[in-house]
Amino acid sequence: MSRPKERSQDVDEYIASQPPETLRALEELRSCIGEAAPEATELMNYGIPAFALVDGGKRDKQIMIAGYPKHVGVYPGPDVIEAFADRLAPYKFAKGSVQFALDKPIPKDLVVGMVRYRLSQLKPRFNETS
Repeated sequence: MSRPKERSQDVDEYIASQPPETLRALEELRSCIGEAAPEATELMNYGIPAFALVDGGKRDKQIMIAGYPKHVGVYPGPDVIEAFADRLAPYKFAKGSVQFALDKPIPKDLVVGMVRYRLSQLKPRFNETS
């Protein structure tokens, strides 16, 4: 299971406090984000888990996740939702968020793709020196 570079005890506690199905889905999302952005750092933002995709990344440079009674939410930002709208059609989504029902599998490839897309917006490959 992939994990972001810097884990947060607050994120651990948030996830651990969820009902079993929500906990499972949040851990899957956390793993997808870790796979797509292994340098991400975890933190809490607006009371939910957030993953800063670049060092010191504020809200517009984060992907956030949250647990609810019947779904988990992913908040990758409006540009990502727009770019993936066709692939998100089977799910409930809005301007900057998508919901994945707890009674269906998390679409891991889709989540990884969205995170990688957002990361590519923040760190264009031609600007990277590493």
